[in-house]
Amino acid sequence: MTDAGRLAMFGGDRVVGRQDATRELVGWPVVTDREHEALRGVLDGGLFTSNDAGRGEVSALQRDWARYVGTAHCAAVANGTAALELSLAALDIEPGAEVLVPALTFIGSAVPVLQRGLVPVFVDIDPVTYTIDPVAAEKAVTGRTRAVIAVHLHGLPCDMVALRALAERHGLHLVEDAAQAQGATYHGRRTGSLGDINAVSLNVVKNLPTCGEGGLVTTDDETLHERVVLHRQFGEDLRAGRERDYLSRVPAGNEKMSAVQAAFTRCQLERLDDDSAARDQVVRRFLARLDRLPGVTVPTCPDDRTHAWHILRLRFDPVAAGRPGLPAGAFRATVQRALRAEGVPVQPYQVVPLPGQPAFRGLDVPIDAYEVSLAVIDDSVTLQRWHLNPRCAPVLDLVALAFEKVWDRLDDLAPVAAAMDHRPPWHRVTSGAAR
Repeated sequence: MTDAGRLAMFGGDRVVGRQDATRELVGWPVVTDREHEALRGVLDGGLFTSNDAGRGEVSALQRDWARYVGTAHCAAVANGTAALELSLAALDIEPGAEVLVPALTFIGSAVPVLQRGLVPVFVDIDPVTYTIDPVAAEKAVTGRTRAVIAVHLHGLPCDMVALRALAERHGLHLVEDAAQAQGATYHGRRTGSLGDINAVSLNVVKNLPTCGEGGLVTTDDETLHERVVLHRQFGEDLRAGRERDYLSRVPAGNEKMSAVQAAFTRCQLERLDDDSAARDQVVRRFLARLDRLPGVTVPTCPDDRTHAWHILRLRFDPVAAGRPGLPAGAFRATVQRALRAEGVPVQPYQVVPLPGQPAFRGLDVPIDAYEVSLAVIDDSVTLQRWHLNPRCAPVLDLVALAFEKVWDRLDDLAPVAAAMDHRPPWHRVTSGAAR
């Protein structure tokens, strides 16, 4: 076998070289002259914060985003975690009440619950969409439940019809976490408009980024919006036209966004729909190619919504791949190693369900009950960031070629997987090594 035909992990040539994944093709965010001009405009104009009397970039971004998603109000804040925390603050839920949170998501979806003195109750996910399972959520509701956070994980909107019905049956607030789903739609409506109050992250790696950190909170409820704004800066009433009185009406911190961040995001928002459409075309072609490989489960999108494709999660099934004697986790770990050797930066996204995070150990919630989350973590990898750039098609073609090469040589990998002393990704955490 030539070096070109041999797997890279056994000494063969890599499919994806460092020279292939250039910044022009996979760099994110894409920064153009438009962003440079906008940031210079902020520096020259002198309006640097959200206290701009409606005349600066922060106020303009609030108007732009509210118009884009179709809500009455928008408040720009420091980051996506602050957006969720201020959303919960605006709902004025009593301390000690429960909030339903998916068991598989970024920790930023749950930390704001604790910040407000509330109790996160973790709910398993749907095995196809990877978003919160409405049936499991129904079973988790108690007399202390006050809200459910709908996280559009990886960019796919949740089953919002089912979650809205759940919220109405039990008198719950529906909070939308659209941190990974900017530009996606559900039943013709844009994410960021589907809950009672809605939070978005503008972190630099998001589909709609800023040049650092930022967040947006939207709602149609004027009272909720006013509460968010009140909590954004020390509880002060800083509405345009009022002279600052330095009176803190509620205990609150400082969660403002800067004008530089807002100006950058406004430029990105101008291209969001075009970028999303280009990404959708490229990603679907890439996934269709992987879908032909037996044992690879690619992400899908129901017909009633669109996918932002923020993260691509790929599950590996050894039985479907013709290797029924291999444990799923060992098969995944071996394939992951082979793909990385070929130059494909696949990696985990979360190594333990949220209740197993050391930060939540005080809640004393066992992770064994979250069977779907555990299975997904053990048998899947993710591809992140490379596919966000609309010009990434040549690189994704090489990534698909690397997958095909690995699948052609599964016989070479099977002994490695069979000999592996595999332990699930969460083993190190739950065994106490992360304390």
